[in-house]
Amino acid sequence: MSSFEAIHAEQITGSLTMFDRLIFKGHLTSLQHAGGLLAFLTSQGIRLDRFDTYVKGATSRIHDHARAVADSAGRPFIYLPNSVTRDSGRTKEEMVKSIAERDGVTEGLIAVLQTVELNSSFAMGKAGESRILIRRLRKASHFYFYLFDPEFGFMHVRVQAWVPWEIQVYVNGREWLARQLDAAGVGYVRHDNALLAIDDLDYASDRCEWFSRRAWARVLSVFAHRFNPILADVEGAGFGSYYWVVDQAEVATDVMFRDRPTLARITPDLVRHAALAMSGEDVVRFLGRKLHPALAAQVLTDAKRRPEGWRVKHRLGPNWIKVYDKASVLRVETTINKPSEFRILRRITDEDGRIERRWCPMRKGVADFWRFFQVGAGANNRYLEALSTATPNSEGVAVLDSLCQSRNRNGRHYPRFNPVTKEDLSLFRAVMAGEHAIYGFRNHDLAVRLYPSPARDDAEYQRRCARVSRLIAKLRGHGLVAKVRNQRLYRVTPHGQRVLTAAISLHDQDFPAAYLAA
Repeated sequence: MSSFEAIHAEQITGSLTMFDRLIFKGHLTSLQHAGGLLAFLTSQGIRLDRFDTYVKGATSRIHDHARAVADSAGRPFIYLPNSVTRDSGRTKEEMVKSIAERDGVTEGLIAVLQTVELNSSFAMGKAGESRILIRRLRKASHFYFYLFDPEFGFMHVRVQAWVPWEIQVYVNGREWLARQLDAAGVGYVRHDNALLAIDDLDYASDRCEWFSRRAWARVLSVFAHRFNPILADVEGAGFGSYYWVVDQAEVATDVMFRDRPTLARITPDLVRHAALAMSGEDVVRFLGRKLHPALAAQVLTDAKRRPEGWRVKHRLGPNWIKVYDKASVLRVETTINKPSEFRILRRITDEDGRIERRWCPMRKGVADFWRFFQVGAGANNRYLEALSTATPNSEGVAVLDSLCQSRNRNGRHYPRFNPVTKEDLSLFRAVMAGEHAIYGFRNHDLAVRLYPSPARDDAEYQRRCARVSRLIAKLRGHGLVAKVRNQRLYRVTPHGQRVLTAAISLHDQDFPAAYLAA
């Protein structure tokens, strides 16, 4: 348990670290350079001058396969000219989810989308009089297979229709965990992409640890064979299969609060602390880097108010860590795009044949996937430790706001206070006078302090008495004072002690100090 969780233990039901968004990419390494591709074409009996014809034919095969997959499942095949839909600017994911909701799809294929996107590929070129293969950026068709997988839930597979036929697989660790909990009969509460409560956190934590150590190459190859008909030709010619890498990994630690209002009370404090008190050096340490003169890195921090809450993001090069609230969950999330910024312990054989363990840069290959989980969890825990030092000011801010607003209580209306005006401050000082601390005060006691000079006549005395009675009623309406039973006597409530003392301090100490420091 982190210090943050220990401090807020009464408001927290538990925490869980898991993978969130994951993007895997598959590369046919033997076809990534012109020589390897030329060798493959030769194995297929394709001359170089027929390169375009062959690749266009392969693209047609992938297109026909994609349409056949959609037709066999009775699902739509949709062409999009770019990465957003034409109707309302929605992303592909948003559009597909709306299709699933409209058609009531909960298992299997949802839809197949065809888009035209820029990618690194091969084309014919010239070197003098010779024709050669050159690598360049070009637009090509990509096919997105969106589905509800029995194990991974909502996911997609993207197949590049032009050589070298790269593939991308997107899964969500929280989607996968929800299916695991369903299969085990473990109860949980879910809101959108957040698990707000889990009945058996130990089981969920064990499953998340197991998820990080799966044989991912085998798992991902199943999807590659299912959606890329060209892969069988490449493997059959002896050019190997996909080499799988982690293109992006998000590791999230969710701290689950009892309810949304409980989290909302401390969120402003956490946001202020994360945005203002955490230095660039802190962020470097969170992400496992050491401060060194050779470290040329810029840390960028931004705080953003979203419709559903707050978010603070710290970016260190291509990797970042952020904190945000989602319903009743406080989430710290580390995103790894460049794993070489982190280290992994490897067994290295030196020139003399001796085996030693050495810290080396992490690789993108899925063989190091377990280390992604360790690195992300470590960064999140360090961040939560830093959040534990946030000064809890939000409760005071809320009380001050409440003091400055009128109230309706038991059918009566009580006007607001303004704690910086002379009149209200005089009232606060009169109520908080030392002689009232033990026995309380009466109407006359406040009148003497609010009106130092005696009344000129009985009419003025009555007006003063009536005004003080209204002020006492106003104080009672705001819960600052309470009447002593069966007596015309009033005492300051514990809540009033804190509020009135803070209001006087704001005028006498805090504002002048902040003004001089500005």
